[in-house]
Amino acid sequence: MGKKIAQILLAVVIVVLVYVIYQQISTPLRFEQEMKAKRAQVIERIKDIRTAQRAFKSKYQRFTGSFDTLAAFVLTDTLEMERKLVDEDDSVAMAQLKKMKRKNVEKFKMAVIDTIFSPRKLTREDIENLRYVPGTDKKAQYLMEAGIITTESKVVIPVVECRVPYKMFLDTVRYRQEIINLIDDDVNNFNRYPGVKFGSMETGNNEAGNWEN
Repeated sequence: MGKKIAQILLAVVIVVLVYVIYQQISTPLRFEQEMKAKRAQVIERIKDIRTAQRAFKSKYQRFTGSFDTLAAFVLTDTLEMERKLVDEDDSVAMAQLKKMKRKNVEKFKMAVIDTIFSPRKLTREDIENLRYVPGTDKKAQYLMEAGIITTESKVVIPVVECRVPYKMFLDTVRYRQEIINLIDDDVNNFNRYPGVKFGSMETGNNEAGNWEN
């Protein structure tokens, strides 16, 4: 009887050990897969925010720190575009333009939403949701700032920064230790922001994204 109990206990211990080892191996793999998938979604949306910010700056020579302002710009504003009237290789048409004292350029306006994301088509709902971090049920928003700085060479430039830390879009309960390790690696080994971001409030960097490094 005692031998049978010992065998049962041994079997239980083996099962527990196998489970623990499996968890130690599979958890980091699951985290890596989930992290890459969620990060890709976060990057896709932050790229659209950057596109909208660049278009805003092209018209107003500054960035905006307000998602309300950015959304209104995309949904209701226009951009001035240019197109050639005739093919420059068409000597007859070019001569006719010269005779009429006209430049081979025509300016026209297009709705921002129909222009900047081309060939993709974003809906009003897509634009209104730009502020929300994907996968968070609209409970988390990207952190966005804009302003003006003066460089060392005394040049005044507009700057913008948009970011979201890992803790905002990854499962901090299920993968607590994995996220701690990820943040520690980014901060201490790579000296980079522990999350996804573009731009900087400290320097002009052409709105570079840290996923592009």
